Amino acid sequence: MLRRAKGAVLARAGLTVERVVEAAADLADEAGFDRVTVSAVARGFGVKDASLYSHIRSLQDLRERVAVRSAGELADRVGAALMGCSGRDALMAFADAYRTFALAHPGRYQAQQLAMAPGRWAELGGDLRGIEATYALLRGYGLTEPAVTDAARLLRSAFHGFVLVESHGGFLAARSPAQSWPEVVDALHRALSTWPAGA
Repeated sequence: MLRRAKGAVLARAGLTVERVVEAAADLADEAGFDRVTVSAVARGFGVKDASLYSHIRSLQDLRERVAVRSAGELADRVGAALMGCSGRDALMAFADAYRTFALAHPGRYQAQQLAMAPGRWAELGGDLRGIEATYALLRGYGLTEPAVTDAARLLRSAFHGFVLVESHGGFLAARSPAQSWPEVVDALHRALSTWPAGA
């Protein structure tokens, strides 16, 4: 009887791996990725911490699952934005999708910075769509290895640095970040368009 009652509580709480990870991702956006704990997520469902451990192994497991889920969501946004685009338009679409996601979902974005072994990434169902989209964009500029990897690192550094400073209110000049953003992307476009052959 007790087991049946406990099952009813879990069913009402909607506890599945997917729901637990979604709740953790939402909490990350609301309170910060560092504030995601098993206890905090359990409270959101109105259950004890122990109830979550039939769906996740540990806090690290939960955070890794949030990272994978969030990376997939960003890849979806970027992929949709790139449809039918090429050249500078593709770069701007990619950049806008990246910045919009990072600013709208700060906790999810922070989760994606979590270091994880490639094997673990694959184990959790993570894919390489985000990387593939980046490399496809750069090949559109005529780049080949090792330039593609170097240019991908440039884009990631520029995009991540910009949104990190912007999200922390670090741009204090009268000119808004939104005004500077297309100029930054244009500068990256010029850099990619003139990347040294064979570099």
